[in-house]
Amino acid sequence: MPSVSAHVAATLATHVHHVFGVMGNGNAYFLDALVRDGNVPYTAARHEAGSVMAADAHFRAGGGLAAATTTYGAGFTNTMTALAEAVQAHVPLVLVVGDEPTSGPRPWDVDQIAMASAVGARTYTVGLTDAAATTSIAVEHALRFNVPTVLAIPYDVARLEAGPVPETAPLRPVAPLAPAGAFADAAMNDVAAALAGAQRPFLLAGRGAWLSGAGDTLGELAALTHSVTASSALGRGIFPEGEYDLGVAGGFGAPGAMELVREADVAVVFGAVLNQFTMRFGELFAPGTRIIQVDTNPTATHPYVGTYLRGDARLVAAQLVERVAALGASSEASGWREAVDFTGLRDYDAAPEFASDGRLDPRSVAARIGELLPQDRVVVSDGGHFLGWANMYWPVAAPDRMLMVGTAYQTIGTGFPSMPGAAAAKPDSTVVLTTGDGGGLMALADLETAVRTCRGHGLAVVWNDAAYGAEVNLYGVLGLATEPMLIPEVDFAALTEALGGRGVVVRSLADLDVLGEWAALDPEARPFLTLDLRISTTVIAPHQHEVIEQNR
Repeated sequence: MPSVSAHVAATLATHVHHVFGVMGNGNAYFLDALVRDGNVPYTAARHEAGSVMAADAHFRAGGGLAAATTTYGAGFTNTMTALAEAVQAHVPLVLVVGDEPTSGPRPWDVDQIAMASAVGARTYTVGLTDAAATTSIAVEHALRFNVPTVLAIPYDVARLEAGPVPETAPLRPVAPLAPAGAFADAAMNDVAAALAGAQRPFLLAGRGAWLSGAGDTLGELAALTHSVTASSALGRGIFPEGEYDLGVAGGFGAPGAMELVREADVAVVFGAVLNQFTMRFGELFAPGTRIIQVDTNPTATHPYVGTYLRGDARLVAAQLVERVAALGASSEASGWREAVDFTGLRDYDAAPEFASDGRLDPRSVAARIGELLPQDRVVVSDGGHFLGWANMYWPVAAPDRMLMVGTAYQTIGTGFPSMPGAAAAKPDSTVVLTTGDGGGLMALADLETAVRTCRGHGLAVVWNDAAYGAEVNLYGVLGLATEPMLIPEVDFAALTEALGGRGVVVRSLADLDVLGEWAALDPEARPFLTLDLRISTTVIAPHQHEVIEQNR
């Protein structure tokens, strides 16, 4: 007779595409049922936080809803940072955990519901008679509100017989938010008129626009209004035509491109939250620019926004196309974007091979790696000073191919465990990790998971400067003691070799020839590769200069 855990496993398998986890007392029966049924793939992680990060990355990479699973107590508490990141980033996933028995907490139990609530995640607890229904509710909540949910199985309930597994009802579809009412209609007309009459129109799109499926419609709007375009870091590649696209806006943007943005007289932002990094701490637009934001948040996300349209990016963009076309006017007469010479606007300054201290200049390394990477790639970024290099020098084809897990919560140590999630979502692509030595050491347990699951489709690039580079740049320059900011130089190449992959220490650009040779091989015939880059701490990324300036 199926157990409560079997009810959870069978129901969850109808809704999720992959499960990542670490086995323990609290989820043993759930995992037994999940693996025996075999209706959904399971990947073992090596740290509980890694299981949540993998599920998070799976969704961001376009693989659909995934689940993570851990035991109770220490297993659950280990997931807190990863769970907080998913909440902050609005990433849906389901975390299946063991929990205290219904009779009450044991000496080693903690209030898991309160802990999950503290970071913004709701908990659903299954019982003997409602396990399947509760599982479906947890899934529906995650998808409807774009948040992680926790699904708890009390220890004394997990193996109780619960009868036949009931048939799972289909989930209610989540309808996109459409602008409604007289005020929204008037605002839509106003924005359409502003775009039609603009002399230098500019469109900016982010991850929210990508999730809404707005890419093609935004391309139509850009063509109709003759707009220059750009994206947030999480929206790279959303516009279908790149001829008039400036790439990433904000601190990762090329200087010439960002200067052109300041010439815009009307800017419409779709599905981007306009945080301090995208806005360059308020310097992205010139004071005279009229800024219009389109999003599903209750209100605008930056004080410079003059007009706010609440609604799904695709629906709003489609309406704007109709209304601008009906006006019988466009920005073609201005000739702004046609007059702009885009040559070189998206380029960054050339850099020498070596910095003043004799170690590699990360800019020249990043540029060379960008030339050698496989075209079919997904870039996974850990957090740290180095995160600008991939965003500046490694273009991707679409927003679901640049994953910045950890950025929302400003954490590091998310890189290695995110690789298995991205690989499961896009198994035919090369998953390229960019991580620092600090974050890499925090996540070292799941280097094994990355090597095992990605195999020849996995490439880890470690920016090894023997330091917490962001802290050195922010606080070392202020005269604070640097000893706590330094790390003994670790051989990530040797660590990868020990786990069954191939590792190469890179001390010159010539050493990167190995990447070209590796990329030319059949992914099924090559090993996981780690490039251990011995870079200088003396070169500060442009986005970091902005942060430094704000901290003076």
